Amino acid sequence: MNPAKVRRDRLEKLTDLPNIGPSLAEDLRKIGIQTAEQLQGRDVMELYETLSRVTGQRQDPCVLDVFISITRFMDGEEPKVWWEYTAERKTMFGRI
Repeated sequence: MNPAKVRRDRLEKLTDLPNIGPSLAEDLRKIGIQTAEQLQGRDVMELYETLSRVTGQRQDPCVLDVFISITRFMDGEEPKVWWEYTAERKTMFGRI
């Protein structure tokens, strides 16, 4: 969902999270994430590596940006567009 439209009090499905559409919601389900609450306190690199392993292919690094955005949101930050995390991801993880 577009971060500007996200309402913390209306997180009924994964697509209610910032930056999550049907495809990424399905990817989250593939790695065992069924609810937004299951993202609280999660390690973003672990999520990314698990998705890469489950799908059998390395995911685009932008997926890691999205994972940062949704875990931070679930840990209390305001919703932001995923690309606001790109520079931070590159600093944290380098070239993946």
